[in-house]
Amino acid sequence: MTTVTKEAAMTTPGKPFLMRIGIGLFGIGMLAVLTVFIMFAAGLENLPIWLSVGAGVVTPLGLLLGLIALVREARAKN
Repeated sequence: MTTVTKEAAMTTPGKPFLMRIGIGLFGIGMLAVLTVFIMFAAGLENLPIWLSVGAGVVTPLGLLLGLIALVREARAKN
């Protein structure tokens, strides 16, 4: 079994796993928000509930996960 030191872990390129999930969820949520706006502009009134949940919950959840990942990364560097 190999061990990874803290310095080696910090030098690995790429974003943390939590940041990747946050970016993905935020992107999906923004697509849902854009879809809701387009559907309202087209005159549709009864939107699917999953679309409204995606727009209202997934977007802030992705933002929150991204911010948590940033704070954890900043604390790990100190």
